[in-house]
This record gives sequence, C-alpha cells and structure tokens, in this order.
Amino acid sequence: MKDARIIIVDDNKSVLSALELLLKGRCRKLKCLASPNMLLSEIQTEKYDVLLLDMNFKAGINTGNEGIYWLQRVLEIDSAISVVMITAYGDVELAVKAVRMGASDFVLKPWENEKMLVTIESACRLSKSKAEVKKLQMKESQLIAELNRGDKKLIGSSQEWQKVMKLVKKVATTDANVMITGENGTGKELVAREIHSLSHRAKNVMVTVDMGAITETLFESELFGHKKGAFTDARSDRTGKIETANGGTLFLDEIGNLSLSMQAKMLNVLQNRKVTRVGENVPFEVDIRLVSATNCDLLKRVEEGTFREDLLYRINTIHIELPPLRNRVDDIPELAEFFLSRYKVKYNKRETTFSDVALTKLKKYKWPGNVRELQHAIEKALILSDGKTLGPSDFVFTNERDEDAILPDSTLEDMEKQLIAAALKKHIGNMTAVAAQLGITRQTLYNKIKKYGLQAL
Repeated sequence: MKDARIIIVDDNKSVLSALELLLKGRCRKLKCLASPNMLLSEIQTEKYDVLLLDMNFKAGINTGNEGIYWLQRVLEIDSAISVVMITAYGDVELAVKAVRMGASDFVLKPWENEKMLVTIESACRLSKSKAEVKKLQMKESQLIAELNRGDKKLIGSSQEWQKVMKLVKKVATTDANVMITGENGTGKELVAREIHSLSHRAKNVMVTVDMGAITETLFESELFGHKKGAFTDARSDRTGKIETANGGTLFLDEIGNLSLSMQAKMLNVLQNRKVTRVGENVPFEVDIRLVSATNCDLLKRVEEGTFREDLLYRINTIHIELPPLRNRVDDIPELAEFFLSRYKVKYNKRETTFSDVALTKLKKYKWPGNVRELQHAIEKALILSDGKTLGPSDFVFTNERDEDAILPDSTLEDMEKQLIAAALKKHIGNMTAVAAQLGITRQTLYNKIKKYGLQAL
C-alpha cells in the first residue's frame, strides 16, 4: 500500500476524517472529496489506484443508485482503478450488484480498521494486476502488429495482378476458407498476409505453418499442442499452432504435403472447430480463419487417391491462382525498382540504377523462379557490381539457354561480347571453363577478350 494512490469520496465529513487519519502515512497519495462532482475531473488529471466511494450522497435517499452511477462513470474513464463501495445499510443485494458492475469489493459502516486496511490492500494489488494486464495487452497488440506488418509488399499494376488483388479484397472481409495456388516464388504467403491484414481479424496474429517441414510424428504436437508428460520429450505444456491462431488467421503453407492420416486429423478440426491437446481428453473450441497454399495440383492428387476430396472442399471455398511472373511482364520493372531500392540501402550503394537495356533483359527472361528469383538476381547483381549502373552483363541466368537471354536488336558482335562477359562473370575468370561453355579454344577466347576490351576476372 505504500506506493498506492487513493481517493475517497463521501459527503460525511466524519467519515472522510476517520479514513484520512487511518490511511495518512500508509500510502503514497491521499485525496478526499466531500462531493462526487469533482471526481471525474480528478481521475482524468491524476492517476489513482483505489477509489473508496460512498453509495449514497443525497439526504433521505438510500437506494445506492448514486454510488452505482458514479461507479459506472469512473470505470468508463479508468478501467484499471479498483473501486471499493462504502455503505451504511448493509444491503447485500445492492453491494453484489455493484461488484457485478465492476466494483472490486464493499465495506459496511461502521467498519473495523483492520478489515478496512486489508480490503484496501487487496484493492491495490488488484489495481496493479489490472495495470500489468493492460500493459501486456498493449505489448501483445504491438507485437501482433509487427508480426503482421512484414517487410514485403504486393507490387504490380498489370491486368493479371490487378485481377488477383480485386479478388483478394473481396474475400478478405469474409471468414471464408481460401486456397492460394501458384508456382514457387509467386508470393503465396504475401497474398495470405494481405488477406489477413484486410480482414476483421487483423488485430490478432496470423500463424504460419509450413506443412512440408512437419514430420508425421510431430504433427499433432505442433498443430494441437500437448500436455506435460504426454510423451517422452514433453517436458512442459505446449500451445499448438491452431490455439495460437485463435481469433486470427491460420496459414497452412504447402498443404499438399500432408499425409492421409494427417489430412484426416486436420479435417476433423476444421469440421468441428475443436482441438484436443495431446495427453488431454477434453477438447476446446477455436475460432480461426483458414488460408492454405500449395503448388500442387490437388485435383490430380484427389484422383490419385493421395489427397482427401472432403478436405479439399473444406479448404477450397475460395480459390486464388497467382500468375507466374512471365505472365505479368509489365510488373517486372516496378518489382525490380522496389528490390533495388531496398538493397541500395542495405549495401550502401544508394546511387545505383538500372540501364534501360538491363530492364529490357529482365523483361525478356522467363523467370522460372518467379518474383523470388528476380529478388535474388537483383541482390546478387548489386553486390557484385562495381559501377553505379546495372547493365545486362550484371545479370547471368543459369536457368535459361544463353540465346534466350540475348537482347533483341543487337548486332552479332554485341551478342558475342555479352555472352563472353557473362561467361567470364559466371566462372570468375576461369578461362578453361569459359572456353568450354562458349565452345571455343582458350587462344580464341583471349583474342576476343582483347578485341572487345573485356577484363578476365
């Protein structure tokens, strides 16, 4: 109680004097008010832990409604303050009503000093607990916001990408289960995060589970949680991913990797919206929004008998197919500039830009690794580049035939120069390897390097 800040409101001056005498020196701050008229302005300007509030203020009226009115008004302003009601009439029913409406306790006039001190001390502890809970809730909301924010953005103005975004915005406001499909590197997790951030669940966390990384033996423990001692390595209670996502979004990435037995367990949870921890028998309800992703053809898997048809229909209420980067060529320059701006800061090369020819080359490449490959290609080019302009020779594509990466409208000599420069960079000046790739002798290679003014790395 030494650090407590206490305010007392009672229209009986003798009550105020008695409480002031009892509490003076026992608390950090003590304020006495003979009328509740100044109470609200006082708690708005000063922080108090405990309020001792009389239940009756009007002479001749002993209903307790005055005190309940002020109790409600106080808690609207400060929900963390502990309110102890004071009444001279021992109306238990009215006191219980006040407690149900938010009061922490009540005392009867005349009181016993020891009992009053114990009641106030308990109210102080309760107030501090409320403050701690509020602080933890604020930290939790900040953490959730940070987790949901991410550092990546959905970029693209092409017609193909805008169709995707239109569908995302339409389904995000619902609780419908969503299945996102597309090649690796197309941004399935980013789209899942966008759906979550636009939903009414955005204030809660989105939990991501890589189903391809969970073994069958750990599936139930990871997803459903377990009780201490449920199995050999269960040294403590563990909260499962589904429970963690309660109230938010559960994102199951690579769901096509689930075995049939794991699929059956997952289907049971999705149908009943209940989870039973390993080692327990009593299920508990969960409220999740499910978003799944895969690069598999699940319909084909159903035909093959390796994926349950009923589970597919359960997770596939809305289907969003992400186009590969080669089908949204117009977005490549915008994406490239975004990644370059990020890595320019990271690697302190703030003046670096793309040449027009380099951007043309990026648009021509087929990008089998999609946006992820583009991102890595730009980071690598920026790291290895010595100049302030990234040119076509700064991008060497190993997933496409050399002739497919040659720029249009180039002369034969231009193309030859580009091929040699790219091969030199790829093999870091290993002349034997370069000559072997180009299908020429080492002497011919040296002659051409001299001819085009290239440098052997």
